[in-house]
Amino acid sequence: MEFIAEIGMNHNGNFGLIPELIKQAAYSGADFAKFQLGWRDKKGEINALQSNDLIQIFRYCEYYCIKPLFSVIHEEAWKLLTDVTKSICTVKIASRTLVENHSLIEKITESVPRVIISTGMINKSKLNEYKYINAEYLWCQSKYPLHTFDIEEFPLSFSEKTFVGISDHTIDLSLSLISICRGATLIERHFTLDKSDNTIRDHALSSTPSEFTTLVRTGREIYRTINLINNKR
Repeated sequence: MEFIAEIGMNHNGNFGLIPELIKQAAYSGADFAKFQLGWRDKKGEINALQSNDLIQIFRYCEYYCIKPLFSVIHEEAWKLLTDVTKSICTVKIASRTLVENHSLIEKITESVPRVIISTGMINKSKLNEYKYINAEYLWCQSKYPLHTFDIEEFPLSFSEKTFVGISDHTIDLSLSLISICRGATLIERHFTLDKSDNTIRDHALSSTPSEFTTLVRTGREIYRTINLINNKR
């Protein structure tokens, strides 16, 4: 059972806040601290991460014993990441990239042992058209936030052959916990230090450290319990 704390752009362009976000994600029990690389990344924009920023992210993730993860949006972002390190074990692919840049995904899947792909912008019934080697798929709807009454085509069960988990844009923990009950083994939720921050929209649908801690502890207990029950059958 794994959990991704999607920090994304919740640093608000204040890169000095990144170490605290990484630390709190680690203390909350997350397996990965995730950032977006290649989105709103031009000079002067909120997410203009440079090589030195990435080096610091890797250092702080190592210090706090949490794995760094990046959504790679375009070719320049991939080059930036590979110029900083050749030891990349896992990469995240946003659904936007899944729709727009198949050649980039093919390049990444040939270079990285594990690729996690969100599916928010594709027709879920046509998932087989987007299969790549080393890829794991997360069910997702590209609404921010995703309200309960807007949920569509939510899986009755999760498996390695379809979706291993969920990238959750809802405002509370219910959908993530339901996903674990249905077999999900990978949960991604946005992560913030302040839900009321209105710098970008993601804060409102993100989990605070205390909420993320609840998700991890409860989710892992549910996962253990289900496995225990299933093993006794």
